[in-house]
Amino acid sequence: MRGARRRLCSALIVAYGLFSLYAAYSVFLRPRRPAGPRPHRDRRGPRGFTDHVALGNEEWNPWDADEKNDLAASQQRYEANLKMIKYARSHLEQTSLRVQIWGKAAIGLYLWQHIFGGHIEPGDVTAQWREGSQKAGKTYFSFLTGPSVVPGYFSVDAEHVVLVLNGREPAKVAYATQWLHYAQTLMETRKIQHVAVVLLGSEQCNNAWIQPYLKRNGGFVNLLFVTYDYAFVNEEDIFQWPLGVATYRNFPVVEPSWSMLHDPRSYLCNFLGTVYKNSSRETLIEILKQDGLDKLCWIAAREQWQPQETNASFKNYQDALLQSDLTLCPVGVNTECYRIYEACSYGSLPVIEDVMTPGDCGNSSMYHSAPLQLLKTMGAPFIFIKNWRELPAILEKEKKMSLQEKIQRRKKLLEWYRNFKAWMRQKFINTLENSFLPSDKG
Repeated sequence: MRGARRRLCSALIVAYGLFSLYAAYSVFLRPRRPAGPRPHRDRRGPRGFTDHVALGNEEWNPWDADEKNDLAASQQRYEANLKMIKYARSHLEQTSLRVQIWGKAAIGLYLWQHIFGGHIEPGDVTAQWREGSQKAGKTYFSFLTGPSVVPGYFSVDAEHVVLVLNGREPAKVAYATQWLHYAQTLMETRKIQHVAVVLLGSEQCNNAWIQPYLKRNGGFVNLLFVTYDYAFVNEEDIFQWPLGVATYRNFPVVEPSWSMLHDPRSYLCNFLGTVYKNSSRETLIEILKQDGLDKLCWIAAREQWQPQETNASFKNYQDALLQSDLTLCPVGVNTECYRIYEACSYGSLPVIEDVMTPGDCGNSSMYHSAPLQLLKTMGAPFIFIKNWRELPAILEKEKKMSLQEKIQRRKKLLEWYRNFKAWMRQKFINTLENSFLPSDKG
């Protein structure tokens, strides 16, 4: 069926080309009748003759009627061509995808606003209903998010759905399964054809609950994009997805500025975050204090994690990123953290503690470079260290760098991050289209 449609569209396009060439020939190249001697104009001649004499300075053209007929015929051909173009376009549009993204986890905003560069209305982050749309590749995407997006209480306007879910903890998993059951019902009643899931996975990669829903295991989910170094990533139907920035804290899309690139920064490094007992973060703070390096860096440690930011604390954090050449990224529950991507947004180079955290992440022969397999594969220009005792030497080297060297490094980092998001966007679109669009078997 798809092959027949494609042949029809090709025939229509060829026909349009032929008609266009003929129209151009008729209007511009077709030989005109040779102009013979003009009849003698005599205003005193018979009345029927003077009726054809042009008014003012215009001359009478005895072949005016023929030219008008030619122009009328050309206009008719032009209108016929327009109709054919509209007809062919309507058939072509039927072969493209319409995908609706249901953003029921904050990571959906990173997908839509940061990776897709999509707009969302209204701009008020507290609004009950927010939406956006854009055309990308062969696909028209629409995005829905907000508390009012509830199963059964909004219009399902596409046959293909991307469901963005949070699976970090049991309560979130229970909510996510409600959405999966709703999508399954729509599949069973043939209201939608395909489902992909973007999942904020467990920080320990305990995502076994999603497995029965995958098509490969007898479920209905065609594709899974999941955060962290999940051991079941295979680049066939399960793909690793970046954690991104903390959109749940309203971290913005940051546009690089001249000053961000060129201005000297006041601090060598920064670390603003929670220091857990008996963690490497304690070691980090001790090393900074021992060598007096904490005087050169913006350090603000707290003992307890705070899920929400005040306006003042959030501005403080953004200023620290903007005013520091390096951003220190010690491991938390997982090696990958929002801080990595937020530092990239401001051109502050991440210094990452490159060690595996407890759990089931990366336990596969495929993950020889775990953790942060995705970022390393994409050539992230970060500083990776195995122990914070390497930090003093890094900061000593940092002191000796010229401003011009740092400017070039910022440019490289910002360019890499821009390309990384563009690459993830294209990979996401290509994966959906390859999976959702029927293959042409002629």
